[in-house]
Amino acid sequence: MASLYKAVSGTKRRRDEDEVEKNASGGPKNRQRVLMLSSRGVTYRQRHLINDLSVMLPHAKKDSKFDTKSKLFMLNELADLYNCNNILFFEARKRQDLYLYLAKAPNGPTAKFHIQNLHTMSELNFTGNCLRGSRPILSFDKTFDDSPHYRLVKELLFHIFGVPRTARKAKPFVDHVVMFSIVDNKVWFRNYQISEAIDTAGSEGSATVEEGEDVKSSSGGSKKKQLTLSLVEIGPRFVMTLISIVEGSFSGPLIYENKEFVSPNFVRAQYKMGKAVLKNKRADKIEMKKVQKAVKAKERKEKGPDPLTDSLLFA
Repeated sequence: MASLYKAVSGTKRRRDEDEVEKNASGGPKNRQRVLMLSSRGVTYRQRHLINDLSVMLPHAKKDSKFDTKSKLFMLNELADLYNCNNILFFEARKRQDLYLYLAKAPNGPTAKFHIQNLHTMSELNFTGNCLRGSRPILSFDKTFDDSPHYRLVKELLFHIFGVPRTARKAKPFVDHVVMFSIVDNKVWFRNYQISEAIDTAGSEGSATVEEGEDVKSSSGGSKKKQLTLSLVEIGPRFVMTLISIVEGSFSGPLIYENKEFVSPNFVRAQYKMGKAVLKNKRADKIEMKKVQKAVKAKERKEKGPDPLTDSLLFA
């Protein structure tokens, strides 16, 4: 009976929240839930990055590591079990490369990224700080609107990183900014705290007062307060390179492919090949010197002793 009462009261409370959300925003409720998980083989830095992002997303549900890397379409069934309509999947390869999939379940689309230059909160040690579970302000570079594939990426990032107002663990505060910018055809991720400071004009120290009030100075006059806003970076930070976009959720036809992307495996192979070429050149040079030395010794032996040497002239 108690469980039935809780279920009925919970349904009524959710219905009231839906009406409040609809009246406040003038539209339908934002029901975005994110399933966050990774593959096996992630390093400690990659694992800490995933933990930092899960703390930033109170509407995300974190699952254990996914076993297979070939049957990624099974993530749609997993998202259905968790009642999630967004998937944030991290795939680790060779314990050094990290790939990120942003997908809308179950119909797509899916964007694949390669993550580089990742730095976690623990290793950055920034002074910024924000409330755990607070809702962020999403800031997008205007370059996102210049091309259709980046407009699609912007929509995916908005659905995943935009915390709904009525999320289960969200706090009713907005105290940090998540910024996405495009530089060198890469998406840069930064997280900043909104820092507020109230100073009085002309006073030696700072004072904390309400808006619209005046501050009395020691000389007896009143001075206006001044509210200053600044951004202090919190972390984490990383860079994403867009690889491809498919129409479905982890399947379907390819609708965009980055022709300028170079696989890190190919880069490492070229680097090793260059080192092998230099090593072969050095080995060939040493072998050539040995051959030349042997040829000169043979010529001296066939020619015989020089008749103008002192041992033959003054014998």
